[in-house]
Amino acid sequence: MTTIRVLIADDQVMVRQGFTVLLNAEPGIEVVGQAVDGLDAVAKVAELAPDVVLMDVRMPVLGGIEATRRITSAPDARVKVLILTTFDLDEYVYEALRAGASGFLLKDASVEELARAVRVVAAGDALLAPNITKRLIVEFSRMTATPRAPLKDRIGDLTERETEVLSLIAQGLSNAEIAQLLVVAEQTAKTHVSRILAKLGLRDRTQAAVFAYETGLVRPAGY
Repeated sequence: MTTIRVLIADDQVMVRQGFTVLLNAEPGIEVVGQAVDGLDAVAKVAELAPDVVLMDVRMPVLGGIEATRRITSAPDARVKVLILTTFDLDEYVYEALRAGASGFLLKDASVEELARAVRVVAAGDALLAPNITKRLIVEFSRMTATPRAPLKDRIGDLTERETEVLSLIAQGLSNAEIAQLLVVAEQTAKTHVSRILAKLGLRDRTQAAVFAYETGLVRPAGY
């Protein structure tokens, strides 16, 4: 089993220590370091090369959203950022995802939910708490109401099938679910996802979902 290396960035020492104890008790997860603020997190990522960063939103010196932007925009960045916060405001959700976060989870999540979140984002999948997803849909719906260039110009050179797969990713379907719906092998669905990310220059499925909503390829039901 490959061990997932985690860095915890939070300005509260009790939070850092608590998460460290909880995650180190989980099989296949190791906390390799702690950061006291966003600037420290950027430095620790360069030094320790973690797989996942648990990033607080509100921190001194440099906030979690800007730290996320700096970390994920670095050349050849492979680290995934999971935003942890007590705040579930729309602006944090949207800005964190735009900055490159792969997931967003409230701090009152259970140990099981936290460990699952780390594993999900480490695997390159999206992670959003259900109550946050609702807010995100509203924000995307507001954005896509703005007139834009023709859809074909916005999605680049994606094939018809890749465009279809992208819309399914935005709806939250897994590779297995996409394969079942399109009646193809799961490996074929996985290949489509990889090609979509490569063509659009996206890091993971979370970014693909954001892109699909931003371009208007997918519009939330009821909006």
